[in-house]
Amino acid sequence: MAQTKIAYLDAETLLYLMPETAHIDTLLTQYRVDSIQPEYNSLLANYKFKDSIYRDTQHVPKSVREQAARELPSYIYQIQNWNQIEQQAVEAKQNELFGPVYKKLNDAINAVAKEKGYTYVLSRGAVLVAPDADNIIALVAAKLKLTLPPQLMPGYKPTAGGAKP
Repeated sequence: MAQTKIAYLDAETLLYLMPETAHIDTLLTQYRVDSIQPEYNSLLANYKFKDSIYRDTQHVPKSVREQAARELPSYIYQIQNWNQIEQQAVEAKQNELFGPVYKKLNDAINAVAKEKGYTYVLSRGAVLVAPDADNIIALVAAKLKLTLPPQLMPGYKPTAGGAKP
């Protein structure tokens, strides 16, 4: 009977170390500035315009004011729920941008698992006790051509004593 081999790693740390992540963070910030904020500003301007039409009983025909009155609740709803709408838009953009990065990371994990004969690879957070030898973070980092800080290496032991007087 074949033996089951289980490995583990902290994939989120590897994701954070990937150069693509910093670039994506910059793109998401730019997306908020260039797309989300102008959309909100436009929504607010449209609301104010429709509201002014609705309130102008002197110069605006009743039928136009009634049309504005039917449209105002939608604007009010969107403004009141803007944080949620914005969060959903940013999450969708984040998923779109990170898709290829997740695939690259997953491909590297699968390649290392196959090369080393691991049947399962678990997230470090799901493992309470495991030997350092089964931590494949360094192998996956090497596959991705990432430099892993020493403190993230399996078996890392900080030097005792700290600073010397």
